[in-house]
Amino acid sequence: MPDTDHLTDRQLRVLEAVVQTYVETAEPTGSQTIARRFGLGVSPATIRSIMSELEDKGYLFHPHTSAGRVPTDRAYRAYVDRVMRGSPPNQQERTALAELQASRAAVDDVLHRAAQVLGVLTQELGVAVGPALETVILDRLELVRVSAERLLLVFNLRSGVVRTIFVQVPGSVAPDAVQRIAQVLNDRLAGHTLQDIRATLPERLRDADGSAAGRELLNIFIAEGDGIFDLADESTAVVLSSAQMLAEQPEFASSPRMRNLLQLTERRDLLRQALESRRRSGLSITIGGENSDPRLTDLTLVTSSYRIGDLSGVIGVIGPTRMPYDKIIGLVEHTSQLVEGLLE
Repeated sequence: MPDTDHLTDRQLRVLEAVVQTYVETAEPTGSQTIARRFGLGVSPATIRSIMSELEDKGYLFHPHTSAGRVPTDRAYRAYVDRVMRGSPPNQQERTALAELQASRAAVDDVLHRAAQVLGVLTQELGVAVGPALETVILDRLELVRVSAERLLLVFNLRSGVVRTIFVQVPGSVAPDAVQRIAQVLNDRLAGHTLQDIRATLPERLRDADGSAAGRELLNIFIAEGDGIFDLADESTAVVLSSAQMLAEQPEFASSPRMRNLLQLTERRDLLRQALESRRRSGLSITIGGENSDPRLTDLTLVTSSYRIGDLSGVIGVIGPTRMPYDKIIGLVEHTSQLVEGLLE
């Protein structure tokens, strides 16, 4: 994080004006424009001198010799940390977000809707990561036979999280044995976290059913328990809104940048890695080169973690470094609070 304490009040005011103008116009900003729009009480020549000082310090740069200045990542960081004034969602935005509370949908549905609404309101790419399921308590299991050798195992977890997987079984297992084992699994496993279940599964099921058919089915769960009760990949799936919002930004007008954007939306593993570390960090803003992965150096990630008890996840947006930080930060924080309320 850059040290901005050495910037004078006058330099900070000019920096703020350049950032705000560039965010609005996506065009390099000149001293005449700043003097006309912001009434800083100094001449264009003085503003030009201050902009030159800021350029020497690494906060602005010239895209072309005769052009105005453009903020650097360092400038956006200084703006966010030193001069930005928060902008809470307006009434129209609050109304749009309030629709998330219209019904108590499952967590997955809430996150999809939240990411979509954030994308529309911010004109960026809305993103979300579901709560980590390792520490979520199992409420109930259901076993449904879908074919002679296939069972559907339904996990009903706390906070409305539902996951399903298929389990291969011998065709000889009778329907009544399936239902009996479903009851055994609920008696022995419900009320415990998936993490605890995986660690203690053999002990919990060892003497659970004495019949031959039941024992055969239980042995499958004991032998394959690490895989069956490991929902880590499911819980860390990345939810994205439509990339069309970002595609309309000037930064993505060129074919290479557009291609990189599309590749980014397809690389869910890259996004998951970038978002996973933010589960317990509250509001998090990484700007351009602050991102550890070089493929994200043209982008800003603004996220806020949501948490209820041991459940934690991430909601936010990804967009170009040129973004209205004051508005977006307020929307992201407000949305994370709504998601927390729905999880409760």
